[in-house]
Amino acid sequence: MPERFTITTPIYYPNDRLHIGHAYTTVAADALARFHRLRGEDVFFVTGTDEHGQKIEDRAGKVGKTPIAYVDEIVADIRDLWQVLGISHDDFIRTTEPRHERVVQEVFRRLEAKGDLYLSQYEGWYCTPCESFWVEGKLVDGKCPSCGGPVARLNEESYFFRLSRYAEPLLKYIESNPEFIQPVSRRNEMVQFIRQGLEDLSVSRTSFSWGIPLPQDPRHIAYVWVDALTNYITACGYLQDEERFRRFWPADVHLVGKEIVRFHAVIWPAILLSLDLPLPKVVYGHGWLLLGEQKMSKSRGNVIDPRQLVQRYGRDAVRYYLLREVPFGADGNYTEDALILRTNVDLANDLGNLLSRTTAMLERFTGGTIPASGRSSLRQQAEETVGRVEERLARLQVSDAVAAVFDLVKRANKYIEEEAPWQLHRAGDPRLGDVLYDLAESLRVIAILLKPFLLDAPDAIFRQLGLGGAQDASLADAAWGGLPAGTQVQRGEPIFPRIETEREGEAAATKAPVKSAGNTLPANDEADMISIDEFQRLDLRVGTILEATPVKGADRLLQLTVDLGEPEPRTVVSGIAEYYRPDALAGTQIVLVANLQPAKIRGVISHGMILAGKTAQVLQIVSPREPLPPGTQIK
Repeated sequence: MPERFTITTPIYYPNDRLHIGHAYTTVAADALARFHRLRGEDVFFVTGTDEHGQKIEDRAGKVGKTPIAYVDEIVADIRDLWQVLGISHDDFIRTTEPRHERVVQEVFRRLEAKGDLYLSQYEGWYCTPCESFWVEGKLVDGKCPSCGGPVARLNEESYFFRLSRYAEPLLKYIESNPEFIQPVSRRNEMVQFIRQGLEDLSVSRTSFSWGIPLPQDPRHIAYVWVDALTNYITACGYLQDEERFRRFWPADVHLVGKEIVRFHAVIWPAILLSLDLPLPKVVYGHGWLLLGEQKMSKSRGNVIDPRQLVQRYGRDAVRYYLLREVPFGADGNYTEDALILRTNVDLANDLGNLLSRTTAMLERFTGGTIPASGRSSLRQQAEETVGRVEERLARLQVSDAVAAVFDLVKRANKYIEEEAPWQLHRAGDPRLGDVLYDLAESLRVIAILLKPFLLDAPDAIFRQLGLGGAQDASLADAAWGGLPAGTQVQRGEPIFPRIETEREGEAAATKAPVKSAGNTLPANDEADMISIDEFQRLDLRVGTILEATPVKGADRLLQLTVDLGEPEPRTVVSGIAEYYRPDALAGTQIVLVANLQPAKIRGVISHGMILAGKTAQVLQIVSPREPLPPGTQIK
């Protein structure tokens, strides 16, 4: 039987749509689940929703709905968001499900039978948005220290869990299991918290009705943390499917935001100790994605909708940014500029360009056939990269694991410059086959290693290498030499078109200045000169503009439809609207950089760049003096 791996996210509170901070946690958990599946392990990945509580009851009442009708709509939206982001959960648990209600009620019976439950009176401050009780000394200016909102004084009958009884057992467990709470900073916080003394925990409410009634006293409903935290064992089959429970419990990783580590590393283990159940192996409290200096919060209203980012940039770009940008465990600031930069530099320039250059050279130098290989210069680093990814993910260093894969991408790009395959081809050097095989095989290994993190790019890389899709590839297949000689590559479109802002799109029209009357261009410094080989990589062709239209929302941009002598006309976005009327451009011939990597400008994919000359007053399109057939190459 294969090794098993159980990972959970916190279950999310469906009082409103989720934001990019929730996506951060869930995408990270998904990457870990996918990696362990890639290793051939039996994975159980759980996420879901925590649906009870006063906040839900109040929200539903304000919009004239029952609580269940209210949460049903939001839960459907959450499920859809996880589908958009490609979340591969094995179970989506809702705390309103009958299977969970049965488990929660039995847990209360067992806590009472153990002597860990008693009836008393609660008096203190309560924050409804955070579903949290606070003692006087924790308030900040009389408000909730978490969300900054108002708190209300409560005095009501409640059942209490004897949390204080488990302070010493918890400290001993943490001491003997140093990997239990990660990273180390969170463990130190929890140890200090426990040593300050644990108070017994209020675990029921009577002031509202939206929750699971206690079996021994139906006037009370289960309070959020016993109800919510128990989801993990419900999903694993506790009291319902004992074989499944033995297989998948204890969880290998509870992945949570740092603000709820206390509940998962103190309260939850104490409940499990009372139930005589094994504790999870690791509680990992990652940092926050901050917006400015503040944590994103639905109650604060400073949230980013991940759907909009996926629609704008694609799910792989969003997943990559979330997994790579912030060292896992630390806080990080979200900015859309950083997402664009990561996409352009790492995905478009490094990975996309490596695939494009490799398949182009194979087509040009070998007719698109993967050559046989003798010696290899990239094999050692590729094999070391597999080991580094495994080792870093075993330590839950997600961003470091992604970085290790891209170290191999960078090395392969540098290898192209070092070996200069075009020179080997010109000289008839037999090493050309080894170099091209190294590059193609590195891409195959890279695609496999990226499967936990990116969802579309690995398949696209495999297809362009002539290997069909990557869906069946396992980590064992990342062993060097798996790309068969004789495979025919299927070169395709760039897998990550460069994202350009409107400002960059405007500049694209003026990147090839020409000498005009009265201007003297300075001589190039020798360091700025390019070789003839570099120049010959430019594919300059004559095109005829068939149609020009304004780009919506961009005063300086025109969308051009250009006949380049190809089966289909090209779309090109150019920043010339200040100088040319759209209706005057039809029939104009232009010179186009035809092999420029496609770029998304204001939502339009631009396939090329036109040449123009610009002075302080005038911009003029470069055109042939006499008409030439569309597609004529400029040399």
